[in-house]
Amino acid sequence: MGTSTNFLYLSEPDCIDAGVLDAARCVDVTQEAFDLLASGDYLMGGPNHNSHGMGLVFPESSPFPNMPVAGPDRRFVAMPGYLGGRFDVCGNKWYGSNHANTAKGLPRSVLTLMLNDKDTGEPLCLMSANLISSARTGAVPGVAARHLARLDSRTVAVLGCGPINRACLRGIASQLPKLEKVYCYDLFAETAEKFASWVAQEFGVEAVVEPDLKAALNDADVVSVAASRVEPLVVEESWFAKGATILISGPITPDEAFWSNSRIVLDHVPLHEAYVEEAVASPDKQAAYNGVIGGPLYRLIDEDKLPALTDFADLGSVIRGESPARTNDDERIAFIACGMSVFDLSWGYEIYRTAQERGLGTELQLWNSPYTD
Repeated sequence: MGTSTNFLYLSEPDCIDAGVLDAARCVDVTQEAFDLLASGDYLMGGPNHNSHGMGLVFPESSPFPNMPVAGPDRRFVAMPGYLGGRFDVCGNKWYGSNHANTAKGLPRSVLTLMLNDKDTGEPLCLMSANLISSARTGAVPGVAARHLARLDSRTVAVLGCGPINRACLRGIASQLPKLEKVYCYDLFAETAEKFASWVAQEFGVEAVVEPDLKAALNDADVVSVAASRVEPLVVEESWFAKGATILISGPITPDEAFWSNSRIVLDHVPLHEAYVEEAVASPDKQAAYNGVIGGPLYRLIDEDKLPALTDFADLGSVIRGESPARTNDDERIAFIACGMSVFDLSWGYEIYRTAQERGLGTELQLWNSPYTD
């Protein structure tokens, strides 16, 4: 006879009750994950152990009437990983996205996370992951702000006023005790107005809707980029303030001078190397570059206009003291974050353990005894 296998199911309200919206706590947990990345105590997909994930590529057209076809931000991605340290867990984030979802009253992305026993593969917890994913997405630039932003930073410019930048600003603001003002820029005025109202209520600071992108950047000590992929965000190096920290969590198209005149810090160098490997192996390298946040950087490296990826610092090495943090107040730093399953695992595991301690969630049974012939 085999043994019974049960696992926990956590709905979105369960995750909220377990503290998924606690931005400062998520920043602390995410910093732990960065330290484990730098030490090598992790695995992700692919033979290089650093692949972002495996996605379905939808065709432009299909003879089959029910087959999904390509559309704005339409994708399914599986993001497996293992994270060591105190987490010591395997898992997978399943990521479905479609820009058309919003017309149906749904989030653009619908996400779930499964945590598994690293030895047996048994499920430990199946959880709603939209809030887990947005919280860890926001916590990554939060960790970067902790180590790279000027200590006297008072102003933040938000480029893209959607739910991801809400999460990013929560993480960033938790690390800026002198925050006084937030500039809100978005292609849609109504979206920016709603974001500004939320900022004023959430943080008790001045929130200004700024429809001029250059003006939004001129006075910003910290910039958070999490704009839509639908339209490129084109900026010039001269628009940024001296000493600014630019936290890039979404696509952006700066001029060449921006990259050459900024100190560039990556989230994790091997992840970017994996993106380049996958782009080289794809049918169209430039199209592959277009689909990732670091694409403009990779092109300049290919053209020998910037050093190799391995010459850049990443945040884990900064946290461990192996690379310098900010060296002076005039230094402009650009931080690039592309997203990694290990951050979902770290924050998901933290929420799972908290839910267990608080008696949250619903226990489900996989089997009482596994069937055998």
